[in-house]
Amino acid sequence: MSTDPLATLLKQSFGFDQFRPGQQQTISQLLLGRSSLAIFPTGSGKSLCYQFTALQLPNLTLVVSPLLALMKDQLAFLSANNISAASIDSTLNAQQSQQIMQRVRSGDIKILMVSVERFKNERFRQFIDSISISMLVIDEAHCISEWGHNFRPDYLKLPSYQRQLNIPLVLLLTATATAGVKRDMAKKFAIGEEDIVQTGFYRANLALQVEAVHSSAKGQRLQQLIQAQQSSAQTSGIVYVTLQKTAERVAADLATAGINARAYHAGIADEQRQLIQQQFMADEIDVVVATIAFGMGIDKPNIRFVIHYDLPKSIENYSQEIGRAGRNGQSAECYTLANLDSLNTLENFVYGDTPELHSITYVLQNIADEVTNQQWELQLYGLSNASNIRQLTLKTLLVQLELLGVIQAKYAYFAEFKIKLLCSQSEILKRFNGERQQFLQQVFDHTAFKKVWGSLNFESLYQAYGCERSRVVAALEYLVEQQLIELQSSQMTEVFSVDIDKLSSAELGQQLYQYFSDKEQKELARIQALVDFFEKDSCLTYNLAEYFDDQQIISHGFVDNQGAKNCGHCSVCSGRVAKLQYSAKSAWPESAQLQQYVSTLRQHLQENGLQQVSIDICCRFLAGISLPIFTKFKVRKLAGFGSCENQRYAEIKQHLQQT
Repeated sequence: MSTDPLATLLKQSFGFDQFRPGQQQTISQLLLGRSSLAIFPTGSGKSLCYQFTALQLPNLTLVVSPLLALMKDQLAFLSANNISAASIDSTLNAQQSQQIMQRVRSGDIKILMVSVERFKNERFRQFIDSISISMLVIDEAHCISEWGHNFRPDYLKLPSYQRQLNIPLVLLLTATATAGVKRDMAKKFAIGEEDIVQTGFYRANLALQVEAVHSSAKGQRLQQLIQAQQSSAQTSGIVYVTLQKTAERVAADLATAGINARAYHAGIADEQRQLIQQQFMADEIDVVVATIAFGMGIDKPNIRFVIHYDLPKSIENYSQEIGRAGRNGQSAECYTLANLDSLNTLENFVYGDTPELHSITYVLQNIADEVTNQQWELQLYGLSNASNIRQLTLKTLLVQLELLGVIQAKYAYFAEFKIKLLCSQSEILKRFNGERQQFLQQVFDHTAFKKVWGSLNFESLYQAYGCERSRVVAALEYLVEQQLIELQSSQMTEVFSVDIDKLSSAELGQQLYQYFSDKEQKELARIQALVDFFEKDSCLTYNLAEYFDDQQIISHGFVDNQGAKNCGHCSVCSGRVAKLQYSAKSAWPESAQLQQYVSTLRQHLQENGLQQVSIDICCRFLAGISLPIFTKFKVRKLAGFGSCENQRYAEIKQHLQQT
C-alpha cells in the first residue's frame, strides 16, 4: 500500500499503480499553484496531468484543444473513469449546449473542453465570464508559438483570455517543442524555467528507417513492408500521404493486394471518417492511408508501423506522426519512402499562404475606410474574398496588427439573432414583472417574426429602449435555459478598436509584407531541414532528439565503442544512408501553351472586375494553389489550372518572367 497520498489518489481515481515520468512533478507544481509547461513524448500521459489535478481543484478546469478528435478521445477516457467532463463544440445542438452549461454552473462538470475559436463566440463568452475557473489547460500548446510548426494565430490571444477571466493557474502541454518554441511558450504565460518539465524525447522502441525509393517502385515497396509486418500476425499501421487523391489511390492498391486498408482525409464526410476511425480502433481495419487529417487523438496501443509514403510537412510533423506507433511499449517500425518528388507540393502550401503586398494594403485601407468612432467591424469570410487572402493567413495578419498596437480585439458578436417562440409572447411576459417585462416586450417588438422564426434588430431596439447588447443576449440565453425560446445566431462579426495614427504609418504595409516574407522563408527552411534530416549520415534517433533539445540524450546519449552516437536501430546505424533524388524530371507545357493559359486567366479575372492580375496570381494558378478569388470566380475550371503542379514555385515564376 502506497504511503504517497498522490499515488493513492491516482489508484483510486484512475486505477494506475504509479505515475509515468514527469507526471507527478507536473501535478505537484500545479497543486502548489505554479503554472507549468509539460513536454512529454507522444503517448506518454500528458493528459493525466490536468485530469488528475482538476479533481483536486475547487472550480472548473477549462481545456483548450485544437481538434474535435482529441476532445472526444479524452472525454471517453474520463467517462470510463467516472469523471464528469464535457465539451462544447460544433457537433452539439442548442439544447445539448445549454444542458452542458447548466451542469457547469451547478458544479456537476469538473472539466470543460473547447476549441480556441469558441472564445470568439459572444454567447460562450457571456457564459464563461460568469463561471469560476481554477485552471486553464492548453493542449498542443506549440500552436501558440510563431516559431512552431503548427502555429494558430487565435492561440496568441489565450494569455489575454487568461487575464480577462482571472484564471490563476495554467498548464501547457505538448510533445514537440524545439528550444526556441519552449522558451516562447513559457514566456507568454510567465512560466519559470524551473516549472518546465521535459521528460526526454527518445523512445527506444521506435526504429527509424529511411529508404530512398523511386516513385514507380513505391507502391510495391509499401506492399512488401506491410505484408512483412503482417506475416506473423495481423497488425495495425498508418500510411501517411500528402494529397487526398494519393490516399484514395494507395488505399485502393493495397486493398487489391489483399490488405485490409481504407483511405482517410478531410474530403471524406464527417460520419464516414468517424466510422473509419472507430473501425481502425476496433481492429476491424488494419491499415489507414491518411493525410495529416488523421492521427490527433488516436491513442491506439498496438500500432506496429507508421509509413510515410510521401515526405511529411516538417520534422515536427514527422515526430508527431511516428509517435503514434508502439504506444504499448513494443517495438514498432517507422519507415519513410523518400524522394524529392513531393517537395514542390510542400513548398506550394507555403507560397499559397503568403499574401501579396497589394492584398495587405487592401486590408489596411478597408480598416481606414470603415472605422467609426475608432472601432472597426470585421466579417472574416467577406474580407478574405475581397482581399484575396486565405482566412487563416488573414487571421495571422490581424494578430500581427494587434501585436503592433494598430488594432485591439474588443469582442465578437453575431450580426444575426433568430428567435423561435416555444410558447406565446403573453405566456412568456406573464413570468416577469415591472421593468423586466417592459424590456422583454421591447425585445419582441423589435423582432420581425415570420412564420416560425423572427430576426431581432439590435440597432432599433437600442434606439428605442437604450439597453446594452450584453443585457439582451443574457436575457435571450435565460429564455433558452427556461425552454421558452430557441435561439439561432450567425454571421460572426469581430469588433476591434483602431489606433488611427499607427494605421496611417506609411511603412505599415511594407512591414507586414516583410513579416510574411520572413515567415515564408522560415517555412521553406523548415522543409529543407526535413530533407537534410533524412539524408543524415549520423544516427537519426540522436539527431531527432537533438532537434527537440532532449538534454538527456544530448548529455548522456548512446555511444558505440568508437565514441560515435549509435542507437543501434535506425537505418543509418544499420549502415544505410539515404540520398534523396527526383524520380524523373517533370515536363513543362510548351511556352506558347503556358502563355495561352496565363492570357486566358488574366482575361477571365479582368472580365470579373479584377484589374490587377499579378505574376504571383498567375504562378499560383499554374501550380494549382487555391486562393479565395479562384473559388469566387470559378478559376479552377479554366484550362491550365495546376498544369505545372509538379514544378517548384520559384521555377514557375522564373519561367513566366522569361516568357
